[in-house]
Amino acid sequence: MVKSFKVLVTASALAAVMAGCSSSKEADDAAAAAAAEAERAAAEAEAAEARARAEAEAKAAEMAKCDNADKVFYFDFDQSLLRAESRAALLVQAECLKKYGSSLRLEGHADERGSREYNMALGERRANAVRDFLVLNGVPSADIEVVSYGEERPAEVGSYEDAWSKNRRVELKK
Repeated sequence: MVKSFKVLVTASALAAVMAGCSSSKEADDAAAAAAAEAERAAAEAEAAEARARAEAEAKAAEMAKCDNADKVFYFDFDQSLLRAESRAALLVQAECLKKYGSSLRLEGHADERGSREYNMALGERRANAVRDFLVLNGVPSADIEVVSYGEERPAEVGSYEDAWSKNRRVELKK
């Protein structure tokens, strides 16, 4: 906007000088044409700035949508099937990952019930379920790492249903 203002002022000054130097009709027409060109250039510059601002705002809103999308996906007891709400959130993640490309790690977890070995395998099945969903929705499998922590990294410590439900999860880490 500052640049377009400078162009307008310069063109106006040029037009005034040209008008002051000669009283002929040609000089007046040239000054008017220069002023009109300066106004057109200023309007184009302002329009370009407005488009750039709008594009930047749209990209920021889209990035915020990606940043605010769920990154933790919960599972039912002894299950590795994705819940409906997880699939919806994963669709948002898949679109963001395809558009902006990023490697990620899927960390599978389980609650404390079951043997250590069983829970490691269950955490891996859960992480693989998330990976498979993302791959089916266009995310390159080479960008996805799968890790299972089983019961070793609980989100909430405790032997009650609320803690167990928070520990049956897959976390998406970028």
